[in-house]
Amino acid sequence: MAWIERDARTGFYKVGFRIGGRKLKKFLQTTSPSEARDAAAVVDQTLKAIKRGWTAVPPGTDIGEFLLSGGRAITQLVPAKRLKLSELFEAYFDALPKGGLEESTIEGMRIHGRHLCRILGKSFDIQTLATSDLQQYVRKRSQDPGRRGRKVTPGTIRKSLVTLRTVWKWGVENGYVTGTLPHVGLKYSKSVERPPFQTWQEIQRRINCGGLTDAEQQDLWDCLFLTLPEIDELLRHAQRNSSLPWVYPALCVAAHTGARRSEIIRSRLADVDLAAGVLTIHERKRNHRMTTTRRVPLSPFLGTVLESWISVHPGGVYTFSQESAVLRSKKVRNGPLPVTRDEAHNHFKHTFVASKWSVLRGWHIFRHSFCSNCAAKGVDQRIINAWVGHQTEDMVRRYRHLFPDQQQAAIRVVFG
Repeated sequence: MAWIERDARTGFYKVGFRIGGRKLKKFLQTTSPSEARDAAAVVDQTLKAIKRGWTAVPPGTDIGEFLLSGGRAITQLVPAKRLKLSELFEAYFDALPKGGLEESTIEGMRIHGRHLCRILGKSFDIQTLATSDLQQYVRKRSQDPGRRGRKVTPGTIRKSLVTLRTVWKWGVENGYVTGTLPHVGLKYSKSVERPPFQTWQEIQRRINCGGLTDAEQQDLWDCLFLTLPEIDELLRHAQRNSSLPWVYPALCVAAHTGARRSEIIRSRLADVDLAAGVLTIHERKRNHRMTTTRRVPLSPFLGTVLESWISVHPGGVYTFSQESAVLRSKKVRNGPLPVTRDEAHNHFKHTFVASKWSVLRGWHIFRHSFCSNCAAKGVDQRIINAWVGHQTEDMVRRYRHLFPDQQQAAIRVVFG
């Protein structure tokens, strides 16, 4: 049985139907509910005719157009172009507006697209995609080598299908595909919950017990959160060993605000209000339809560091810029430009190489250390969320054990 529903964004109606085990939808160029109901009635009659064997959809014909025509305008229909999986991804990335998504997000989506095309095939007819095809993708992808000598995790596979769902939804909205992505009911191997964040001493004790592989030890260091004295020690090391003047103040911002690396290198001088003691952070992850902001109070220490940095700032509108000419840099600049993502990553590694801090993977250590230290001090979770922006429930759960006052109060309710 066909049904109609109204698109909230455009106001146009679309007719939905099931055929061949698939659920499809076809946009109707009308905002009239009566016209939409009439079209659904025609689709219903044609579906009944197909079921009884009185007619059939010719190969290469647009199913929606065939049903809407009542099956009588076959010779007038132009065979629908069979869109390849690779073409759908190319169309999506070509249509992305500049700055619509983080560079790291786009890069991750491109990687997911390449794996889907590799396993399903670049020329795979995307409109014929079925649950069995996606289950085959899950099975084959789970056999690929992953990080640290392991296989690809179910979480990584799910992320690639989230990417496909995003691209598919865009394709439906723009007329490239019809129907819903057949991803419901897929089976994955059992994943392992990521351990909670732990202190340096806790991780070192577990490693000293012995029996852990190099990969397992690296997994533990990924769960490290730095205490406040350790953050102070790390920043002092960075102040002495960073090769460029912007590195130390940028690391201080990460440590004292929990801002992401991308948010830090995107920051502008106008976002730093030393008089009010506030840093405005521009977000792209909390709302995918618009750029949002959040305001984080500056600690006295961070305010002093930023004031000192701004006094020697090389110029330009961005908070963290580099001079036109940087020693041993291959990048050609016509003036002070913002620090790039790769430069931020490379200078993080260079600053801490051959030190105890070399076990740190990257800038994100500051974000979850900031959250963990706030939690350990009993800061309300709503305030933490307001300071750091979007957080998944999984992330909050990993440092929720650091609420000592709440934990102790709860156990005293039980045992007095």
